[in-house]
Amino acid sequence: MTGTDTADAVEEIVVGGVDSHADTIHVGVVTDHGGHLADAEFPTTAAGYKAAIAFLTAHGTIAAVGVEGTSSYGSGFTHAAQHAGLTVVEVNRPDKAERRRIGKSDPIDAYAAARAVVSGRATSAPKGDAINGIRSLHNAARSAIKARTATLNQIGHILISAPDDIRVKYEVLQGDKRIEALTRLRLGDDPARVPILTALRTLARRVKNLTEEHDTLTAALDALVTHLNPDLRAAYGVGPDTATQLLITAGDNPNRLRTEASFAALCGAAPVPASSGKSNRHRLSRGGDRAANAALYRIALVRMARDRHTRDYVERQTKAGRTKKEIIRLLKRAIAREIFRYLTTTVTVPEIADLRPARQAKNITLTAAANHFGVWPAVISNIERGHRRDDAFAASYRDWLTAA
Repeated sequence: MTGTDTADAVEEIVVGGVDSHADTIHVGVVTDHGGHLADAEFPTTAAGYKAAIAFLTAHGTIAAVGVEGTSSYGSGFTHAAQHAGLTVVEVNRPDKAERRRIGKSDPIDAYAAARAVVSGRATSAPKGDAINGIRSLHNAARSAIKARTATLNQIGHILISAPDDIRVKYEVLQGDKRIEALTRLRLGDDPARVPILTALRTLARRVKNLTEEHDTLTAALDALVTHLNPDLRAAYGVGPDTATQLLITAGDNPNRLRTEASFAALCGAAPVPASSGKSNRHRLSRGGDRAANAALYRIALVRMARDRHTRDYVERQTKAGRTKKEIIRLLKRAIAREIFRYLTTTVTVPEIADLRPARQAKNITLTAAANHFGVWPAVISNIERGHRRDDAFAASYRDWLTAA
């Protein structure tokens, strides 16, 4: 091969694919038409990532690198490749039909990741680094809740078979009152009762600790989410948990989300065409991120219960003959459209810090303000502190305070 031939080969446009694992990554290189060139395996270390990038660039000009698991096993290589100036594309695992047809191995998966980029099937940019911290806190908070629920169930099961006086005394108590009473249990000296009372007291203290742990993690999550996307957190019905889940699903990189329809499909809130030659209809999507779909569902329930505009909409749709499930599906689709706007554009959140000082300066109590507007005092308090967003109500409240 002459020097000119070698130079031409180096200048060839190529695409990389990476199949990531805990200890190794397998890298495949294809031409811009999908033809296989070479593959190799590297360790998941800084030196291994450097060698993998050198292997890719040795085969030509890298147009892009498709990586499976950019937020898990492939996160280390993703960061190294981006730092080296390479374009990284997130690639989903091959579908089951393709895997049955061509089989599975590390080289096959690496080449499949590269071909997904060439074909345009994979186009999403990796999620940003800020999401990793939020995901870690979110997982810790959710595990605390799961452990708390399991512990509460254990307490209930012990009480079922406990001696009658213990069972009757504590079964009538509910929630925090029962836990608080059980944490103060005195064991006594009855050898038949001491093990049962010890178990109940230990489990109750565990519930209390897990509750405090969850509250601490939720407060940290709320601060992170509010800093990352204050518009999303300020949206009506969006709490720390739902905002966190939606950010994890979407990622903090707006380039990942191309259209609001694609985001709705990502959340499983977009209707799926189910037409045939004799019908033209859509069916409910059962795909997408079900945790994000559940977050949209919770937002819809909050708005149906408390938001006047949503309740008016529900009333109109009910009169039109739609069922509650159908109305919730419509609401989730509309909420997905709204959330997409918060995730991809900067939305100005009206300032509410002046409301509480204005009320206090005129010696107006929360109860008096609530009575004027026909709401609970907690509604006024939450709006003043920014825990609840209702721009129209806040404007009316400010006008009333000004005129008072």
